Formats: sequence, C-alpha cells, structure tokens
Amino acid sequence: MLERDQTLALAARFGQNLRRVRKREDLSQERLAKLASLHRTEISFLEKGKRACRIDTLVRLAGAMAVPPGELLDGIGWVPGPETEGTFAFGSGSNPPRQVRDESGR
Repeated sequence: MLERDQTLALAARFGQNLRRVRKREDLSQERLAKLASLHRTEISFLEKGKRACRIDTLVRLAGAMAVPPGELLDGIGWVPGPETEGTFAFGSGSNPPRQVRDESGR
C-alpha cells in the first residue's frame, strides 16, 4: 500500500507544479496540450494528480512551456533507505523534503 500512496503523492505534487508553471506561462490547458502534442484531458488528469507523468510527456510539457524539465519536478526527490527500501520525499525551495511513510514507520 505504501508504494501506491507514494505514487499518488508523487502524481499530486507533479500536478501542482504543472498547474503553477502553466498558469505562470499564461497558457490554457488546451493551448499547452496543442504545443505538447497531447490531448487536453491528459493535461487535466496530470494537474489533478489522477495520472502519473511518463518521462516522454514530461519532456514534451517542459519543451512546450520552454522551461527545464526539473522545474516540473520541483520539491520531488528520492531518499535512499537501507538496501532496497527508499522513499520519495516532497518539499519546496527552503523546506527540507518530507518523507512519505506508512503507519508502521516504513
């Protein structure tokens, strides 16, 4: 269940970043979709965190808005754990990333 929670949190954070950058660039979802060769509903699903972004879509979106791909990943990181148990971490500029853990502390 932890992996699903992390994926949902990751998709939500990416969606927040996408919406923030799109609005800053004064683009509608429809215009961004055309520039990125995507369907407008794809932009909506990504912004709402209903879909995780694929790397090819990330590159299209960043290119369409003329921003570095990393800007859409702002505040998203990976915190290695012992052996193969790492976790995604979320934070912003001056705030350290917070780890997403399940109820057992993992």
